[in-house]
Amino acid sequence: MNKLGLVIQREYITRVRKKSFIILTLLMPVLMVALTMVPLWLSTLNDGNVKNVAVIDNTGIYATLLKSTDAYQFQVIGASEQRDTESRLGKDLFAILQITEDLHKDPRAVSLTSQKQAPQELQSIIVSVLSEKVTQQKLDDLSLSGNVDMEAITQVRSIVEEGSKVSLRTFRLDSGGGVSESSTELATIIGMLFTILIYMFILMYGNMVMQAVLEEKKSRIVEVMVSSVKPVNLLVGKIIGIGLVGITQLVIWGILMGLFFSGLSFFIASSGQMSAAAMPPEMGNFEIEGMMSTVMSINWLEIGFYFILFFIGGYILYASIFAMFASAVDSEEDTGQFMTPVTLIIVFAFLAGFYSVNNPDGPLAFWTSLIPFSSPIVMMVRIPFGIPLWEKLLSVVLLYGTFILIAILSAKIYRVGILMYGKKPSIKEMLKWVKYK
Repeated sequence: MNKLGLVIQREYITRVRKKSFIILTLLMPVLMVALTMVPLWLSTLNDGNVKNVAVIDNTGIYATLLKSTDAYQFQVIGASEQRDTESRLGKDLFAILQITEDLHKDPRAVSLTSQKQAPQELQSIIVSVLSEKVTQQKLDDLSLSGNVDMEAITQVRSIVEEGSKVSLRTFRLDSGGGVSESSTELATIIGMLFTILIYMFILMYGNMVMQAVLEEKKSRIVEVMVSSVKPVNLLVGKIIGIGLVGITQLVIWGILMGLFFSGLSFFIASSGQMSAAAMPPEMGNFEIEGMMSTVMSINWLEIGFYFILFFIGGYILYASIFAMFASAVDSEEDTGQFMTPVTLIIVFAFLAGFYSVNNPDGPLAFWTSLIPFSSPIVMMVRIPFGIPLWEKLLSVVLLYGTFILIAILSAKIYRVGILMYGKKPSIKEMLKWVKYK
């Protein structure tokens, strides 16, 4: 066999015989299926509590059409009971559905008020049932007019359905008793946007820390640096310095977004009305102002505050792990055996956050927003929907407590691994380094 063949054979056999290759080859398909399907299945589970929805129907047409499900119990409220319904919100009532006019004539005459952001599932049930009834009302009108026969009515049903969708307005009742218009769609967009941002930044800046450690170790610059700086201080300085780069970028983006929305709000308020050419015919200035009012009603300060908190906690947690593994190997290729499990955890957290959008109070969303390795990503999905303060505080405490422990462990391994060459340690051996004085 020629020399090239020997090189190919050696490179191939050496890697194929590794335990990590065999394990990943056999388990990766199972892991990928589990990462996708398990969060999806868990997201369909609810918290086991049936949510009561009071229905106030001034028309008397639609209330009886809403049928209770395993998750939602619809209760028709009479005129004598309507006075006390708002005071029951957050206690024995989850939400109040109010229909003020015939939806056949005014499709916007329906609203849903709750303390928490109304779940998309509940809104879909209500809109589907009411829209179906409005469609039937319109078809009945066509039939009674005598101008259209039954066969023609069947043919135009799909066209009628398109124009019969009810516009459900959602409101949130705050602790002070004030009511503001909300939007589940907007909360979903905001939650997913911040989740994607924190996911990308943790990966991007965590990898930046890993690359910096590897570069210094390969070039042996670190040997000169540790002669004047303690390895622990070197690690802490590296993590903080790169983290400040990320925070600077986030602050600049936040300022630019704030200026954009402020300018847009001022433009809409001062313009009085918008030209017909600038928007669809069915959308007037009222709708635009309503949309801006909903956007501005979001507690951006709270979301930004928690985003910074969870970004710092998540970044330091994973950056410490990345630096710890990078210090123990000699090249980027050797980090694969350590980084694959970490990457899978981050991907699982992202999928859990993605699937939690439709059920922000379900078991999947609740537990993964408390587990420190997934909470920075998942919690940002839940915050725009409105969750209890104790859940947010508990999540922050657990995250920061965990990253302190991981950072201490990482520093102990880093001080040994950064000066060790020519060896690929196992997890067991790295844990022994923690005990070194």
